[in-house]
Amino acid sequence: MSLTTSSTPQGFSAFITNLGIRDTTDDFVVIKSAVPCVADGVFTQSLFAGPSVTISRDNLKDSQAQAIVVISKNANVANGAVGIADAQEVLQLVAAETGIAAHDIVIASTGVIGRRYPIEKIRAGLSGFGKKLTAVDFDAAARGIMTTDTVPKLATRQIGNVNLVGIAKGVGMIEPNMATLLTFFFTDAAIEANSLRSIFRSTIDKTFNCLSVDTDTSTSDSAVILANGLAGEVPLEDFANALQEVAHELVLKIAKDAEGATKIIEVTVDSAINYAQAKKVAKAIVNSPLVKTAIYGADPNWGRVAMAIGKCETEQEINSEKVVIRFDNVRVYPDTLSPENLEQLRQIMSQDKVHIHVSLNIGEAAATVWGCDLSEGYIEINGKYST
Repeated sequence: MSLTTSSTPQGFSAFITNLGIRDTTDDFVVIKSAVPCVADGVFTQSLFAGPSVTISRDNLKDSQAQAIVVISKNANVANGAVGIADAQEVLQLVAAETGIAAHDIVIASTGVIGRRYPIEKIRAGLSGFGKKLTAVDFDAAARGIMTTDTVPKLATRQIGNVNLVGIAKGVGMIEPNMATLLTFFFTDAAIEANSLRSIFRSTIDKTFNCLSVDTDTSTSDSAVILANGLAGEVPLEDFANALQEVAHELVLKIAKDAEGATKIIEVTVDSAINYAQAKKVAKAIVNSPLVKTAIYGADPNWGRVAMAIGKCETEQEINSEKVVIRFDNVRVYPDTLSPENLEQLRQIMSQDKVHIHVSLNIGEAAATVWGCDLSEGYIEINGKYST
């Protein structure tokens, strides 16, 4: 999707380039606002969180930021004091070129863990970039933050005079424990800090926090939103709905582009005691390697879904005799399947998107999560990732 002027938030400019972090593709993105923004962010809870996460988390404590810096192909994680110093130097370099205080800049980094930034290349590449800032090409920005992604991920919405754009990267090491991967949202809406925080975190919880590719939580996960207010106010409910739509669209793009993936898996669990229970059961299903591989091979082995539900042994309210399992509109449990039903199930599992629906029948809460199948391609990509 290419953005038109009418769908681009006012007041944002960018510098996107290749610094030679790893290859010849763009690996450095700066997006700045002409004015300070109301901002919020959520980050990984990993015990190995990198300096980009710890610094950005601190910089957003006042709910304000004016720029986002992203370095791709190098996570700058597990590098000790030198990694912290390098991240701080990048912020100082950007601050000097843009005139924005370092504490009003968010930094994110993604890629190989345990390798230092090529800091000399970064210094050389950023020299004088402040004079090269241009109107944001969000398509280019989405490409500039990619690592093993095969396509850029971007979504937009308009709410009256207000514009909203979201970009994301991520295809592996995705099991959210906050937000997930890297995802950034930019809007010219005027929104008060507490309202933005509430809307943003609720949205992340129901979208990115419901996404899983391989059960591995990244050390660098970051989700940030900047609202510069240049287009004025908008009804909060309308903005929340638009943000939800953009985030959901990005989640599906990530699931589709996941490393080695051939199909999207959507799991809905309803009639649960509460949302947490519904989400836990849904995640157990979408994260099961046996469920994933069955869907990859279109093998109608629906019993693997029952197995995954059964692993949630702490959820003592669940009674297997009350559970109903469906694939699309085909009820596979507790019914006995005929050969015709099994062939119908095989056809459902051959589709590009496979929907599994589980009713626990013990309450009224529901949750939906998204993921992908597991193929030989995932092993091929990750067996050679750093080489």
